[in-house]
Amino acid sequence: MARNISKFYYGNKGHLVGSLPLRRLAGLLLWRLSGPLSLLRLAGMPAAWRLAGLLLLLAAVTACGERDHVTVLKLGHGLSPSHSVHQGMVYMAGLVAEKSDGHMRIDVYPSEQLGTERENLEMLQIGSLAITKVSAAAIESFAPSYRVLNLPYIFTGREHTERVLDGEVGNEILMDGEEFWLRGLAFYDSGSRSFYTKDRPIMHPDDLRGLKIRVQPSPSAVNMVRAMGGSPTPISWGELYTALQGGVVDGAENNPPSFYLSNHFEVCGYYSLNEHSTVPDVLIISTKIWNTLTEEEQRWVQEAATESVKYQRKLWAESERHSLEMVKAAGVEVLYPDKGPFIEAVQPLYEQYMQDPQMRKMIERIRALE
Repeated sequence: MARNISKFYYGNKGHLVGSLPLRRLAGLLLWRLSGPLSLLRLAGMPAAWRLAGLLLLLAAVTACGERDHVTVLKLGHGLSPSHSVHQGMVYMAGLVAEKSDGHMRIDVYPSEQLGTERENLEMLQIGSLAITKVSAAAIESFAPSYRVLNLPYIFTGREHTERVLDGEVGNEILMDGEEFWLRGLAFYDSGSRSFYTKDRPIMHPDDLRGLKIRVQPSPSAVNMVRAMGGSPTPISWGELYTALQGGVVDGAENNPPSFYLSNHFEVCGYYSLNEHSTVPDVLIISTKIWNTLTEEEQRWVQEAATESVKYQRKLWAESERHSLEMVKAAGVEVLYPDKGPFIEAVQPLYEQYMQDPQMRKMIERIRALE
């Protein structure tokens, strides 16, 4: 309203004489309204000035009130701004701002600006960070039920994956971390992971023998590569390019967009799409911070997270196609090995997991949704 009334001002005789910029009018009014005699000064103004002064004061008080009531949540993660998962989180932040009419804001910090995956999880647990995105492999040490999502070949395809993650099983897994102060909000599509190597392609599990393969700091990932015959080597994502370049590891495993956007294709000339695991990304909020939010604020955040999933999945599909095209154009040899021998090699992992009654039940429920 202050902008509307700033179009005109009155001269010494109270006549309308022209227009005045808002900044200048505000300065005049604030000078008149400053100090202990402000109310007397206001009373001595012309009628239009009094109205303008009252409206300006009202706008200032309202603006201060709005600023005081803006809830700001920080979201830190390790992906680059060009990644579809990052773009999905930015979209979620926009939905929160829209749903809350500006009373809530999510600030997104990509590229490990606030720490590594594990550091972000630990900050969530103590409440010094509100939200993060991690791979389901990274959280299994905090919430055991996530282990089932990291099992190789647990999903038969994209539709099966979405039925599990969007349904009752997925929701139970998201809530499993609450007692560890890690409340899941949603799963983002992270495609299927495959091997990429420097010196030789991986067409059979035997090809992994003698190779050091970078894996996430996850017991499931370590056991999987070991079962296939490779030497699993946990290394943080931010250090992997240098590790590949320097020969610390001979290869790694990840999805096409991560392989491309990380520039690992500059070092690794072979990408073998055996698609051994479909590990989703998980959007997590600190339970400590979640409990400080009002019910309305919680609803804004959860609705925005859920709605952003469909948007992110669309971006992911486009990113996956584009990434494969780009690495092929760069000279990477993209291969499609027979998955049968890889599936057979990891069966001992299932035998081990099926001995745990809870894991056995979860595996059976996931298989029932094929």
